Amino acid sequence: MLLHHIAFTPSSRKVRMFLHEKGITVPMLDVADGFALSSDYTSRYPHRMVPMLELDDGTQIGEAMAICRYFETLHPDPPLMGTDPRDRATVEMWERRAYNEGMGAVEEVFRNSHPLMVDRGLPGTDQPVPQIPALVERGQARFARFLDKFDAQLAERHFVAGERFTVADIATLCVIDFGRWCQIEVPDRCTHLRRWYADVSARPGAAA
Repeated sequence: MLLHHIAFTPSSRKVRMFLHEKGITVPMLDVADGFALSSDYTSRYPHRMVPMLELDDGTQIGEAMAICRYFETLHPDPPLMGTDPRDRATVEMWERRAYNEGMGAVEEVFRNSHPLMVDRGLPGTDQPVPQIPALVERGQARFARFLDKFDAQLAERHFVAGERFTVADIATLCVIDFGRWCQIEVPDRCTHLRRWYADVSARPGAAA
């Protein structure tokens, strides 16, 4: 078993933090070549994304949440993806909101503004995809709405999906830290989100 990842990507960090919270150790290989994927990796994995878990039988499991689900099934304790049907649905709902509304927004900013992302407007392809400057402003507005929504969600609960730490918190932390890397900070008005962020950032797994 081998986890192919790139240290600085939010999706790779999500899986590493998930494994740390589970107490699972998995061999890892960083497949970065500068600010891109290595040619060896892309020749073996045509989807051209990280992370990817390669099992001993050669099976390749891509997508961070699919990898997390694999390990949650094998190692259900501590439960990070819910404990019963309603809880599991709630956790997945908020994890998807963090990914779609938060990561989707900040990725628009990053891929359409960073100089190393020129002609790399979309992930998973080696075909040139030009940057669209107008998407930067749209991404920033989307990200602001995401922050306000999650601040409201945290007004009456300690963690994103309830009173227990879950993968929804991991996803949200990775999104917010990627936003900060892109120089988008959580505003002072989001007091509940800032409280949550301080608490979750202090967990040992946050540095994984």
